[in-house]
Amino acid sequence: MAAIFARRGGSRVTIVEKTADGGRKILISGGGRCNVLPEAIEPDRFVTDSPRPLLRRMLRSWPLRGQRDFFEREVGVPLAFEADTRKWFPASNRARDIRDGLIALARREGVEFRFNTDVTGLHRSDGRWHVETTDGAIDASAVIVATGGLSVPATGSSGAGLEIARRLGHVVHETYPALTPLVAEPPCHAALAGVSLDVRVRAKSTREAIESRGGWLFTHRGYSGPAVLDVSHVAVRSRAAGDVSVRVQWCDLDADAWREALASASGLVVNVVARRLPQRLAEQLLIEAGVPPDRRVAELRRSERAALVEHLTTYAVPWTGDEGYKKAEVTGGGIALDEVDPRTLESRRCPGLFLCGELLDAFGPIGGHNFAWAWVTGRLAGRGAAAVSR
Repeated sequence: MAAIFARRGGSRVTIVEKTADGGRKILISGGGRCNVLPEAIEPDRFVTDSPRPLLRRMLRSWPLRGQRDFFEREVGVPLAFEADTRKWFPASNRARDIRDGLIALARREGVEFRFNTDVTGLHRSDGRWHVETTDGAIDASAVIVATGGLSVPATGSSGAGLEIARRLGHVVHETYPALTPLVAEPPCHAALAGVSLDVRVRAKSTREAIESRGGWLFTHRGYSGPAVLDVSHVAVRSRAAGDVSVRVQWCDLDADAWREALASASGLVVNVVARRLPQRLAEQLLIEAGVPPDRRVAELRRSERAALVEHLTTYAVPWTGDEGYKKAEVTGGGIALDEVDPRTLESRRCPGLFLCGELLDAFGPIGGHNFAWAWVTGRLAGRGAAAVSR
């Protein structure tokens, strides 16, 4: 995206890409479908330790309508809205169409690609940037660093851009895996692997608290799904201090509603719970609450009722860690937003250097927000670099 808009500004543009094809995170996103954009941008759901007005200003620079038009009219990929997930996908449901379409558009614009090429050095002298690569040196009036963060290293992410920024004196907020599954050791819920449902999750620490509604998935090692991923950064950042809790309400019934449901029902307690939750989960919650599996509602003791309602509405998730960068959707932390000009994303420390995407200290929730951040900041950086190099 940065290269396309830099080229449109009249600059000669070369992309130095360490992998053989580029854009591999696009290929694996959305289960291979690529959730290109969300239904709406929600700036307040973005996480950053930088000034929020800067974040909002950047996000406003390219409205969603304009981004959708760009993909459909210029990249040439029709998009389809999926109401239940509130995301825009390529109508073909092929992530490759987005990646290949962007590369094809960049080539039509005249961008040169150098695949299988690593950057081995970067410095500025005599008012120009000198980029040393495994395919020879490049002299440039402007350099855009769009290397991503540390998440999903199998796609080529190595954190090289963050190291470049540190080396050049930029403030880089502490990084951590974000939007990552949680794990339990030992895996106490491995028998529930594959069970999924919509829940409300709340993660709270002394530093922050966040609530998310959406899909929950039991895995062989722990817990995943959009609702888990959206709150995982609170758990990750606070685990070392031991001051974080993750609690789940398993369905839309609150404590009063469950007490009423139990009071008005008959038969086995497990069957009452299983009317609203998956059978295996209902059985497990009864076990953990200390309710015998053959207990009938009429025989339910007051202490058992209280424990069961607590497990149904404020269940304390027994997590012990996370999947780290290996499965993290994004990198939390990064280059402080006030280190760049919000109009152009030019570094305030190094003239002619532009920083964008996952390198910056901001990430959004699951559902296309982080692609929108990539598209928006790439466009800003490309336009800014073109203005410098005229």
